[in-house]
Amino acid sequence: MQQLEALTRDARALASGAPVLSAPEDEVARQMQICNACRYCEGFCAVFPAMTRRLEFGKADIHFLANLCHNCGACLHACQYAPPHEFAVNVPRSMAQVRGQTYADFAWPPALGALYQRNGLTLSLALAAGLALFLLMALAINGTLMGGDLDGNFYKLFPHNLLVGLFVPVFGFAVLALALGVRKFWREVSLATSGAPVNGPAAAEAADNVLRLKYLGGGHGKGCNNADDAWTLWRRRFHHATFYGFMLCFAATSVATLYHYVLGWSAPYSMTSLPKLLGVSGGISLLAGTAGLFWLNLKRHPLHGDAAQKPMDRGFIALLFFTSLTGLALMLGRQTPALAALLAVHLGAVMALFATLPYGKFAHGVFRTAALLRHTVEKRQPTNLQLGDE
Repeated sequence: MQQLEALTRDARALASGAPVLSAPEDEVARQMQICNACRYCEGFCAVFPAMTRRLEFGKADIHFLANLCHNCGACLHACQYAPPHEFAVNVPRSMAQVRGQTYADFAWPPALGALYQRNGLTLSLALAAGLALFLLMALAINGTLMGGDLDGNFYKLFPHNLLVGLFVPVFGFAVLALALGVRKFWREVSLATSGAPVNGPAAAEAADNVLRLKYLGGGHGKGCNNADDAWTLWRRRFHHATFYGFMLCFAATSVATLYHYVLGWSAPYSMTSLPKLLGVSGGISLLAGTAGLFWLNLKRHPLHGDAAQKPMDRGFIALLFFTSLTGLALMLGRQTPALAALLAVHLGAVMALFATLPYGKFAHGVFRTAALLRHTVEKRQPTNLQLGDE
C-alpha cells in the first residue's frame, strides 16, 4: 500500500512538473500526513506547528521540516503509531535521513556533496594530511620535533605570515562553501514558507531559539529521551558547552588578530591577556562539551536518528575534542622541549577542522539556523490552507 501511494505521488509530481521525491523524502511526507491527522505532538517543537500549516508536503516543505527537527526523540516516545505499529512512524529517524540528504544536495561545489556520504574517511584523510603537513614543516624548519631554540615562541617555528597564508585560504573557502550552500537552501525553503521577508521580531525570536537551543528541551522543557526512555537535559547542556566553547575559541583568535594588525601587539601573549583567557575557557568548555556529546551519542536510543550518519556525527565530535585537547596541551607545554611537536599536532588538527567544515556535521548548525529563521517568519503570516467548499 505504501509503495502504491508513493507511486501515485510521483505520478502526480511528474504530471505537475514538481520535483519527484526521493525515498527518504517520500517517507517524511507519508509520516507527516499521519502526524497531521493525529496532532498529539503539536506543542513539542517547531516541526509540528509548521506541519499543521500544510495539507501536502512537497520537496521544499520536507527539506524545511527536516532541518527544523532537533532529533530530541520526544515525538517518537510519545507516538502511538511508532514501531512496532504497522504505521511505523519514526519522525526523528526519517527527518535525520532527509537532513543528511539536504547537506549533500545543497553542498557547494555540488561535486563535493559526495563527501557527506564518506565523511568518516574524509575526516581521517584530512587529519592525516594536516598532521603530516605541519610535522614535516616543523622538522624542516626546526630540525627536530623535541627541542630547538624556540623559547616558547610559536612564530620562531612557523612565522605569522606563513600561518596566515596557509589558514586564511582554507577558512575562507569553508565560509564561502557554507554560505553558497545555505543560500541555495534558503531560496528553496523561502518559497515554501510564505516568501515573506525577514523582520526584526522574527530574527530576534530565531536568535533566541538558536542561542538557547530551545528545541532540545523536548517540548516540555525536560530534555531529550535516553535509551531508557528517561528525559535528560544533558544533551542540551553539552551542546551549549560545545557551541559556546567553539565561539570563545573563535573570539580568542579574532581578538589576537586585532591585537596583531590594529594595535601592533605581537604574540605570544601573557596568560592574563584577553586572547588567552578566551582561548583557555573556550578550550575547556569545548573539551567538556564534546566528551559529553560523544558519551551521549554512544547511549542514544537505537530508534533515534540515522545510523548511517553515526560516523559523521562521532567523527566531527572527535575532531573537535582533539582540536581542543591539543590546544590546551600546547598551552601547558609551551615552555617545554615538546613545543614543536605540540604546535604541529594542534595546527594539523585545526587545518583538518577548517578543511572539512562545509562537508560534515558542522553544516547542521547553519542549515538549522536558516530553517528556524524561516519558521519564525512563516508563523507570523496568515495560513493559505484550502479546506474545500463548505
